[in-house]
Amino acid sequence: MDNSAAISLKFTGVIMSIEQSLLARSNRACELCTSSESLSVYEVPPAENHADKCIMVCSTCAAQLNGEAEIDANHWRCLNDSMWSTTPAVQIVAWRMLKKLSSEGWPQDLLDMMYLDEDMQKWAEVGMVDTSNEPTLDCNGVALQTGDTVTLVKDLNVKGANFTAKRGTPVRGISLSSNPEHIEGKVNGQRIVIISAYTKKS
Repeated sequence: MDNSAAISLKFTGVIMSIEQSLLARSNRACELCTSSESLSVYEVPPAENHADKCIMVCSTCAAQLNGEAEIDANHWRCLNDSMWSTTPAVQIVAWRMLKKLSSEGWPQDLLDMMYLDEDMQKWAEVGMVDTSNEPTLDCNGVALQTGDTVTLVKDLNVKGANFTAKRGTPVRGISLSSNPEHIEGKVNGQRIVIISAYTKKS
């Protein structure tokens, strides 16, 4: 066996060990929303291959944490319970997501109740990528600004709100978010988070 194969096997063994540890810790459920569907290991940035720096998440939480799906604020009401977890990594992820959603109102109320000691606060903040200087762009690469009107360029299934935002729907008076890939706006009277690449500036 060559060295690269040995290293690969060792790495695979580490990942398997972490997964087994997290499955036991979480009772085979998402540590954020308690779903047992399509569980996977989420490394809490800055990532380290250690169970204490990872959490077990379902496919819905994973997709939103990784930026693969638009953030559904209603889904994250589960943090009302998981923010009190005794697992530091879960607390960190809860704090970061509440911070991202703080403009919704209720997440800020939960943040006000959370307490992180100094070391955990540093960990929480260092993992929040500073995107303040990155522009938010529509599907054509046009920079978006707060107050702009955009049009959806594809149908968006709004999870938790039981409706689909149809292609061609105008979204007026958008707000930018801490993530340059996301904007916020009202569709069907509900404020939702939208991936900016799925919009076109009007």
